[in-house]
Amino acid sequence: MKAILCTRFGGPDDLELADVPDPTAAPGEVVAKVAAVGLNFYDTLIIAGRYQRKPPFPFSPGGEFAGVVESVGAGVTGLARGDRVIGYVTHGAARERIAVEAGKLVKLTADLDLTRAAGLVVTYGTAYHALIERAQIKRGETLAVLGASGGVGLATVELGKLLGARVIACASNDDKLAFARAHGADAVVNYAREDLRDALKREGGEHGIDVIFDPVGGTYSEAALRAIAWKGRHLVVGFAAGDIPKLPLNLTLLKGCDVLGVFFGDWVRREHERYRACIAELTRWAAEGKLSCHVHRAYPLAETAQALKALTDRQVMGKVIVTP
Repeated sequence: MKAILCTRFGGPDDLELADVPDPTAAPGEVVAKVAAVGLNFYDTLIIAGRYQRKPPFPFSPGGEFAGVVESVGAGVTGLARGDRVIGYVTHGAARERIAVEAGKLVKLTADLDLTRAAGLVVTYGTAYHALIERAQIKRGETLAVLGASGGVGLATVELGKLLGARVIACASNDDKLAFARAHGADAVVNYAREDLRDALKREGGEHGIDVIFDPVGGTYSEAALRAIAWKGRHLVVGFAAGDIPKLPLNLTLLKGCDVLGVFFGDWVRREHERYRACIAELTRWAAEGKLSCHVHRAYPLAETAQALKALTDRQVMGKVIVTP
């Protein structure tokens, strides 16, 4: 079978398309035929050796996928050949078939096509964990989403609206903001053209911003925090800008606010049953048309490098998918 392999740390062009043996299901495992793989910004970090976890070589990128069960190993219950599944595996999905622990798969019962389902787990799962589990956002609160047109940003815009928040989408150009507005944002801020702090203070009014969803980092984090409401929640999701900010703690004192970490991967590992319930709810909402699971573009497996470059070049609005 074909697989995309990372044999040394580097960029997308250092990846290789290779022939590897078909996997077999060990006890407790399932072999699934991969229909679609969702790519995320962290895939560009993991192949560069800049992610928290460094898999042994060779490995495939791709932390989420949708597919169909082909075989099950001894001891596996609840899954059978022909079942449609989605899975979160951190890495390893950019290949035609994958052997994976059965517990990492969720049976897809909602009427949702596999290409859209493949891009749901990480982005909408992160948004769900952030807004519901960490921020405990309430109907009528104001939510500011940085990087609002990317995969996780767009998911947060949509989920925030579904949960009844007033959503302010923040991004670096007008096309991205128009895209976010088309997906439910109530107001937009172009932080390449105006100061983010001033814009959020204007949009938040005297009350301020209740919840800040921040996958960007850099200088934008402190600027956003300065506009937060009393007892607001600043969600630390990632650092797409490249720099990890150092926030002045006096701001948290003066605002009585919380700075909350959002680590989707460890939430999945530590609270697995809660995660499974989250995915069941998200897939149902998507099948009902309440969440778009918007696919920016689907690339063939051989063009995984081009797909990752689109992410690093910040060309993507929504989700990038690879279809083996």
